[in-house]
Amino acid sequence: MTDIAAQTQTALTRILTERQTKGRVPGLVGAVARGGKLAWSGGVGSASLDNPGVAPTADTQYLIASHSKMFTAVAIMALRDEGKLSLDDPIEKFVPESKHAGITVRQMLSHVSGMQREPVGDVWDVMKFPDRAELVAGWNEAERIGKPHHRFHYSNLVYSLLGEIVARLDGRSWYESIQDRILRPLDLRRTTVGMDGGPAASGYYVPPFTDVPVPEPLLSLGAMDACGGLASTAEDLAKWMAFLADPTDEVLSKDTLEEMCQPQIMADLDRWQLAFGLGFMLLRVGERVFAGHTGGMPGHITGSFVHRASGTAGIALMNTTAAPSPAALATDLAIKVLDDDPVLPPAWTPGTTVPAELAGVLGTWFTEGAPFVFSVREGRLEAKSPAAADYTAPAVFEKISTDVYRTVSGRETGELLRITRDADGTPTKLNWATYLCTREPLAFGQHL
Repeated sequence: MTDIAAQTQTALTRILTERQTKGRVPGLVGAVARGGKLAWSGGVGSASLDNPGVAPTADTQYLIASHSKMFTAVAIMALRDEGKLSLDDPIEKFVPESKHAGITVRQMLSHVSGMQREPVGDVWDVMKFPDRAELVAGWNEAERIGKPHHRFHYSNLVYSLLGEIVARLDGRSWYESIQDRILRPLDLRRTTVGMDGGPAASGYYVPPFTDVPVPEPLLSLGAMDACGGLASTAEDLAKWMAFLADPTDEVLSKDTLEEMCQPQIMADLDRWQLAFGLGFMLLRVGERVFAGHTGGMPGHITGSFVHRASGTAGIALMNTTAAPSPAALATDLAIKVLDDDPVLPPAWTPGTTVPAELAGVLGTWFTEGAPFVFSVREGRLEAKSPAAADYTAPAVFEKISTDVYRTVSGRETGELLRITRDADGTPTKLNWATYLCTREPLAFGQHL
């Protein structure tokens, strides 16, 4: 069952069909997740041309390729939270034989290390991929083609080395680590290295000048699994997108997932629509930002993206080498639901108490010549400019001691708010991030 309206479901099916037809995709699955689960899915075409007309489903496995980088990044951040590494540690701390000194874990996660894209040996030409020993030896032969943080440069080689770091710190293979840390806790039963033997899509290349697909080989990536070796289904990816929207502490804390979604580098310098966080692509479409990743392997092109604020995600799985943009298809599906059939907001619930110490703080204060309205919502102090856009979240404060509060979200996150009172206990001024807040608008220095 789905709570998505029938009219919207029809529109989603039309998007899939148009994209499958125009892109000449043998078999395509599209899905939407929201509310923590798969809300809708549809399949068009054939999962395998050995069984023409049998469309793929949400349980059809595809190679998800570079989606694997998200799992590697989450494992790295979990190790960080356990105190086993720092994002500013250099690679030689974990791979002492590395001859590329000073490359940090943060640089590796966000594709700003400057290292070359692929392992040495023209792996995508000869179709031979390194084992762990060959990967590290090849790392030392690889070029550092750019300066750190100078520009975004995507690197499968670097993410393969992140997998090596996971393996060394966890004392087991990369795959064993993510199985234990991520796949089993999130019940991702059909997210595996390579195909698991269940229902699966066959990969094809559709030549530009004929309509006869050519079967693509099913590759084993060896030590490159950490950058692109996983296969999965729309059903599993819906659970993964739900985790990205609302993580469980068993896998990764909410604060750490939020940290991973902070932009580290702009990848699209022409339009500023694509940034990279710590393992995630951050894609801006209109006024919304989606977190997720795309993936490409011979015969399989995929994309999964979630609008974290609403928990609405789009998933696109296609069994062709040259496919329509998977990011565009995934986000188009999510946006159709967000625009045409949004989840109703919860009804407003009246509060029950206002902390006595905040009674004299409420109302309008002026800082830097502009007003901010301080109010209590659900027992917590908030502040917002009347000029702020509706989508701008208020600053939220938590008490840490008498008349001292910490900004925990919104404007000036992390900064202190201090309340100064007169002899009668009436607040006379606030200092927020050290800036003076007064009841009357004043010029700088006018209060002195």
